[in-house]
Amino acid sequence: MTEAEVRYQRVLAAQPKHADALNLLGVVAHQTGRHDLAVELIRQAIQQNRGNPGYFSNLGNVLYGDGQLEDAIAAYRQAVSIKPDFSEAYSNLGAALERQGKFDEAIVAYRQAISIRPNFAEAYGNLGIVLKEQGKLEEAVAAYRQAINIKPDDAKAHYNLGVALKEIGTLDEVVAANRRAISIKPDFADAYFNLGLALKEQGKLDESRDALEKAVELSPTSAASYKVLADAKRFSSADPHLAAMEKLARSMTSLSPGEQIDLHFALAKAYEDLGEHEKCFEHLVEGNALKRRRISYDEAAALNKFNRTKEVFTLELMHRMQDLGDPSPVPVFIIGMPRSGTTLVEQILASHSKVFGAGELVQISEAVAQLSGRNDSIARFPEVMSSITAGQLRRFGASYVSVIRTLAPEAERITDKLPLNFACVGLIHAALPNARIIHVRRDPLDTCFSCFSKLFAGDQPYSYDLAELGRFYRAYESLMEHWRRVLPSGVVLDIQYEGVTADLQGEARRIVAHCGLEWEDACLSFHETDRPVRTASALQVRRPIYRSSIGRSRPYHHLLRPLMEALTCD
Repeated sequence: MTEAEVRYQRVLAAQPKHADALNLLGVVAHQTGRHDLAVELIRQAIQQNRGNPGYFSNLGNVLYGDGQLEDAIAAYRQAVSIKPDFSEAYSNLGAALERQGKFDEAIVAYRQAISIRPNFAEAYGNLGIVLKEQGKLEEAVAAYRQAINIKPDDAKAHYNLGVALKEIGTLDEVVAANRRAISIKPDFADAYFNLGLALKEQGKLDESRDALEKAVELSPTSAASYKVLADAKRFSSADPHLAAMEKLARSMTSLSPGEQIDLHFALAKAYEDLGEHEKCFEHLVEGNALKRRRISYDEAAALNKFNRTKEVFTLELMHRMQDLGDPSPVPVFIIGMPRSGTTLVEQILASHSKVFGAGELVQISEAVAQLSGRNDSIARFPEVMSSITAGQLRRFGASYVSVIRTLAPEAERITDKLPLNFACVGLIHAALPNARIIHVRRDPLDTCFSCFSKLFAGDQPYSYDLAELGRFYRAYESLMEHWRRVLPSGVVLDIQYEGVTADLQGEARRIVAHCGLEWEDACLSFHETDRPVRTASALQVRRPIYRSSIGRSRPYHHLLRPLMEALTCD
């Protein structure tokens, strides 16, 4: 029993209904993990004095800590009803509402706390978290900066600023925010983790590995850190990180499903580096199966949409829409299956002085939703194309060009490397008839196995089951054959990844010429180009051309029967 408890117990021995002693004893019980006792004692204090807002606030804190959010919210609301200028209770109310996912109400509570106490750094920081959850990134950044202005040594605020800036700011800003968080809190594992990710995207690979290794050192049971570190290094049999991962795997069931997935993919990468293909594949199967159970994928609807697209975008429709869109020659679309070499092709082009590599943009998919006119509009595409007007097509194209122009106002060409834009090639050509399209293809088995071996950051729901992956690939291939039939010659340039690795100069010249540009030798030194790369191939394109990925699936052919059958069945 603590000294404080002894003192409060003495008070209660003399005055059993002493409200302050009951309340403070409850606070001590809460601090020492005895939540049930804490609730009982603070409720007794409230019975003695229902007009004390602090008692209700303390009750809310105990209930919040115990996960009883509805009761905690009720307690906080009672506290502020008694004391309308109780800024801390408003902030805590915001936190409870945030945990319930009631973000709009949480924002109101946080803003009320700030209006009462303008220098309330914690409330600004929490407000930033909710704003980021809502996708209001500019407002979130402003809230974090305000928290930092008030409390410059708040490591968490600097870290959260870095998280938000990763979506809208420069990588230099992200790196600086995480470095500042680390300078304040040297054992901040999450800040080292995010620093490592940002440095990887900048191409600073040695610094990235150092940061990720530090993250693992500080948090040796962080499966997410091992997963990212595994992608950034090559393992040897005596690697201490491999030993640590294997040790963690022995208590796999104690990890959350997400942590298990990360660890399986990390171990698969390590075992592939060692040439232990059976072990690698075992972890890939386990990791992919866990991931597949956590996502919703309607395969029939996805494949049916490809068939509907072919039915709508006929040769006649493409002729009717010819030259109706925006005439800008600026956009260059690089499409194909993920892991087919699209990042390499973009890096080659982005090394040209007149090209800006914009990476994977979402404007086309967002524009499709706007074109259809309602929130569930994706279901209306592609059928809406049969009745689209010339004005709509031109506005669609002009809006897209206007958005990408803000990224690089002076560039003659701007690349959009979202691979799955292959599903929208007909719309892209109709809306932007002078845009160039580069289709990158790689050996089907190598492509699909590479997808299966990668835990994607984005939404690739078809890639976590070998049979589904194979059927998706066949549907993609069929749709690309359709586009070749209905689009004018010269619109789409087909590039084979294996051809690029065998004859870089010849294929790079074809790519540059297709974009209507003069040749520049810098395109051959693509690995030296200083630009952020945010795809799964960020590390590969920092190396000179190599051919080791060709035939990557060969050691696993005897294990890929479901994929092979799906790729070849009629």
